[in-house]
Amino acid sequence: MQYRNLGNSGAVITHLCLGTMTFGNEASEKESFALMDAYAAAGGNFLDTADVYSAGVSEEIVGRWLKANPDAAKQMVIASKGRFPMGKGPNDLGLSRRHLADALDASLARLDVDRIDLYQMHAWDALTPIEETLRFLDDAVSAGKIGYYGFSNYLGWQITKAVHVAKAQGFAAPVTLQPQYNLLVRDIEHEIVPACLDAGMGLLPWSPLGGGWLAGKYKRDTVPTGSTRLGEDPGRGMEAYAPRNAQEKTWDVIETVQKIATAHGVSAAQVSLAWVAAQPAVTSVILGARTTKQLKDNLASADLKLTDDDLAELDRVSRPEMDDYPYGPAGIDQRNRNIAGGR
Repeated sequence: MQYRNLGNSGAVITHLCLGTMTFGNEASEKESFALMDAYAAAGGNFLDTADVYSAGVSEEIVGRWLKANPDAAKQMVIASKGRFPMGKGPNDLGLSRRHLADALDASLARLDVDRIDLYQMHAWDALTPIEETLRFLDDAVSAGKIGYYGFSNYLGWQITKAVHVAKAQGFAAPVTLQPQYNLLVRDIEHEIVPACLDAGMGLLPWSPLGGGWLAGKYKRDTVPTGSTRLGEDPGRGMEAYAPRNAQEKTWDVIETVQKIATAHGVSAAQVSLAWVAAQPAVTSVILGARTTKQLKDNLASADLKLTDDDLAELDRVSRPEMDDYPYGPAGIDQRNRNIAGGR
C-alpha cells in the first residue's frame, strides 16, 4: 500500500482505510477481528469508526482488538466521530461543547485508548456556533485527547468557514474531510474538493463502491435478492435500487468499469477503488467490506495502476452534471482561465 500524509498533518497513513460501520451489526465480533487481522497483515494502518456505529459496539470491538494486538495497535491510526444521537435527550447529540465532551470521553472509554488520532465531526450542526465547536476541538488537541480533527459530510462553505474561523482564532486547523465519493457520486468536485484543496485538507472518501453498485453486484432491471445490502433492503437509503437502476448513466459507468477490469484481469471493485484513490486531495479510501474475501479483493486494488486512458474514459462516462446556476455546464469553464488569453 502507499503511504500518504493524513491531510495537512505530519501523521502517515495507508491509502486504503478499513471502515468499521458493519462491526457489531452485519459483522460479528469474530468476523470483525478477522477483517482487522487481514487488513493489518496487508500493511494497513488506518481504522475508521464512529460512536453511532452499532450504538457504540463498533468502537468496543475495535478497542478489544487493539488490546489483543498490541504490536499492530502501536502502528494503527485510529479515527472516530461524534455528533449523532447517543441518547434521547436534547443534549445527547450535536456539536456543542456539552455533547462533544461526553461523546469524546465515551469514545475514548469504548476504544480503551488515551488518545483518538483523528476525531471527526460527523455532520454540520446549525444550532451550535462554529466557534464553540472549534474551541472544544482545540482544547481537546491541547489536552492530548485527540491528535487531529476533521469533518464528515460538510458542504464547501461550511469547510471554508471553519478553516478561516480556526485560523482567525489561532485554533488548530482541520486536516481532513470524509465525504461520499465514487464514480456514481462526483458532485463534491464542484465546490467541496476545491475547498479542501484550498485548505490543504485531505479527503477520506466513504462508499467508494457506491454501496456495491460499482463492484458489479447488481443487474439491470433485476431487483437484488440474497445476502447483499440491497438484497436485504432494495430501498436502502441513497443506494436504493429503483432510482439508480432508472438512470442510464449508472449502467454506462458500470459497463465502462467492467470493460477496464476485464482488460486488466482484475475485479470491477479494484478498478473503482483505484479511480477514487487517484483523485486530487484523496488521502485514504475507506473500505466497507463485509467479509475477508471482499476485503482481500479490495486491498488488491493497491497493485492496480490505471493508465491515463483508463482514467480519462472513467472521468468522461461518470462526469457530474453542472446545475443551471450560474451557466450550467458552461460554468465549469469559468472556474479557470486560459493563461494565453481569449475565451
